[in-house]
Amino acid sequence: MKSYTNQKRLSLIFRYVLLILLAIIWILPIIWIILASFSYNDTGFVSTFWPEKFTVQNYVGIFTNPQYPIGNWIINTLVVSTLSMIISTFLTMSVAYVLSRLRFAFRKPFMQIALVLGMFPGFMSMIALYYILKGLNMLNLGGLLLVYVGGAGLGFYVAKGFFDTIPWSIDEAAEIDGATRWQIFTHIGLPLSKPMIVYTALTAFIAPWTDFIFSGIILSTSGNAKNYTIAYGLYNMVHNTKGNATQYFAQFVAGCVVIAIPITILFIFMQKFYVNGITAGADKG
Repeated sequence: MKSYTNQKRLSLIFRYVLLILLAIIWILPIIWIILASFSYNDTGFVSTFWPEKFTVQNYVGIFTNPQYPIGNWIINTLVVSTLSMIISTFLTMSVAYVLSRLRFAFRKPFMQIALVLGMFPGFMSMIALYYILKGLNMLNLGGLLLVYVGGAGLGFYVAKGFFDTIPWSIDEAAEIDGATRWQIFTHIGLPLSKPMIVYTALTAFIAPWTDFIFSGIILSTSGNAKNYTIAYGLYNMVHNTKGNATQYFAQFVAGCVVIAIPITILFIFMQKFYVNGITAGADKG
């Protein structure tokens, strides 16, 4: 009995030590970025973990630098990310509900094709998308939005699995009461799937907010820095300044902290709805 207790104690200690090490590995880079953003540095890259001198000039500089209008970048990215979140979430949930609840021809082949297409990385199609948008004269934020929401419906598998867990008896009872498919979807399916809506909305918002590959391909030809998104703008700050790249490194780090703030706030705000959605679904089920 004593030997079993010792083994259990050692196992528990090992787990805690492992979790602490993983937490340190995960948190240290974040702490370094925050500290580096407040570091006074006029020589280039930040070479120390703890700043020798603290300053807020990096944040002032990034918001007052006319060459890199971060205010316009934030507004552009916020508009694109918000619209992408709304449209993509609606499309994903609609496709998932249809494939979960309806039976029609070519349903299974469509799901198999979507599964295969989802295995290919999105950037494989960026050259084709560039020429398509160029032909449509849409190498702008509107075209970028179309890229983000165009394939949203193919990401239905996780949401479909969630809809599959909702009992069919609920739908049948609503149909007996005279409800249409649309009414069942909006009044029953969506309220019960709040956790999945939050998950889909978060992923749909984060993708445009942090993307610089597609935005770089589509927006690079505009020649106007005010039309950039924040991720692509920050990327240009340290890659297109040639010999002055190190001059803007501290401001670049400050910009990284700035773009992390909305994501953090969004997650904290929507986490409450995530938990409420789980408990509400359990009560109603």
